[in-house]
Amino acid sequence: MNRMAPSQTPPPPSDRDQIAAIVAGRRARHRRHAVATIVLGLLVLGLFTVSLMIGNTFYPLDEVIRVILGETVPGASFTVGELRLPRAVLAILAGLSFGIAGVCFQTLLRNPLASPDIIGISDGAGAAAVIGIIVLSLDGPVVSILALGGALLTAGAIYLLSIKGGFAGTRLILIGIGVAAMLQSVISYTLSRAASWDIQTAMQWLTGSLNNASWDRVGPLLIAAAVIVPLMLSRGRALGALQLGDDSASGLGVRVNATRLLFILGAVALLAFATAATGPIAFVAFMAGPIAARITGPGATLLLPSAFVGAVLVLAGDLIGQFAFGARYPVGVITGVIGAPYLIYLLVRTNRSGGSL
Repeated sequence: MNRMAPSQTPPPPSDRDQIAAIVAGRRARHRRHAVATIVLGLLVLGLFTVSLMIGNTFYPLDEVIRVILGETVPGASFTVGELRLPRAVLAILAGLSFGIAGVCFQTLLRNPLASPDIIGISDGAGAAAVIGIIVLSLDGPVVSILALGGALLTAGAIYLLSIKGGFAGTRLILIGIGVAAMLQSVISYTLSRAASWDIQTAMQWLTGSLNNASWDRVGPLLIAAAVIVPLMLSRGRALGALQLGDDSASGLGVRVNATRLLFILGAVALLAFATAATGPIAFVAFMAGPIAARITGPGATLLLPSAFVGAVLVLAGDLIGQFAFGARYPVGVITGVIGAPYLIYLLVRTNRSGGSL
């Protein structure tokens, strides 16, 4: 007579097996993050190289490298060294700055809509620049300095208005949207009373462009990025801890208020210097963080991947604007065309999932 074998259930996993699974998962996430970051960095380098080689005249890679190393190459020394190189360097620095600034705000406020494009800081720089061009008849570096001050003042006003009764991300976003609407009205009113030649200059600045790139514009942004970016990268773990909430971050040893203030000031400074150099290149700060998050996956800081994604967006947008169409378009037009549908998609997705803004 055959006996039926008793049903056997697998033994529960031991603590050692669970720990091993957790460690393996963590290593896989770190590996994906590292590989994705390296690939993004190589993509930035590739686009940078292409932007130096192509144009009305094509220069091979060896001539470009010789120019970068300081050799005199007939024709290439001026075209590459004085026209294309500052433009490409400015594109990288601006994209890097916009990308880091955007992901800092989105992380601190735990909301993908909390980017400088949405909450009014870019509009503060734009309003100051338009008033300087049209009302005060200023131009050149003075307009950039005025835009820098406008961005800093707007960010300070939004922050001070939002911390009454305790810091709240939703309150800051709503106040920022209201301030942005007010500043856009100021810009529209000022443009409506301007002469046609002033409107053209102001609109070129408002669109976000690399057409006036020069080493004079690169210098201040390079200094700001060299000081601020390493400091923020060194505190990347603290920024990630703030996503868990103030109480949890404090329990992990993070000085919550000091860390939040550091990243807000750093993000605003990067944004202000980048906007002063190129104008408000639309939606780069808004898109860089979410794109970086999808590429790298969860589990690590997004500061460096977002910086690389921002640089890729600006470099690629500038190349597309220059060479993909019959006419040449500023980089801000290209990023705006890409970013506006992404904003609509994000709003629709959030609404369907029942999330709040």
